[in-house]
Amino acid sequence: MPSLLAIIELGGYPNLLPLYQRLGFSVEVVHSQRKARSQLKRAMPDVIVAEYIFQSDFRDRTSNLETLMAVLQRHPGVKVVVFYLPEQAEKLAILEARFPLFAKLALPISEAQVEAALRPLLAPAPAVGS
Repeated sequence: MPSLLAIIELGGYPNLLPLYQRLGFSVEVVHSQRKARSQLKRAMPDVIVAEYIFQSDFRDRTSNLETLMAVLQRHPGVKVVVFYLPEQAEKLAILEARFPLFAKLALPISEAQVEAALRPLLAPAPAVGS
C-alpha cells in the first residue's frame, strides 16, 4: 500500500482524506512543517501533498517548503504534490527550479483535480485475462 503524508498548514480546501484512502493510500496527516520533518525521520512516504506558502519575512528562505524539499533531495523517489495560490505562481517557479515537484495545483482545488494528479502514482491494474 503506497503511503501519503498530507501537510495541512492553512487548509481552506475540501477534506481530501477520504479521497486519499479511497485511492488506496496509507495516510498520515500533520499540521506543520516541523511535524512533517519529524514524521519523515520515522518513515519516508511515497507521496507528500503540501501547501506552498510564500513568506518574504524568512531570513534564509522564501517559503514553507524549502527545508522540506532539501531533506527530500536525499530521497528522489518521493513525489511531491503542491497546492498554491495563483498569485504566488512566480515564486513557486523559483522553488521548482531548485527542487522537482511531481504536480502543482492552483487553489481553489477540486477533489477531481487532486485525484487526477495522484492516479499516475498508483500501480496499474492488472490486465483482464492475465
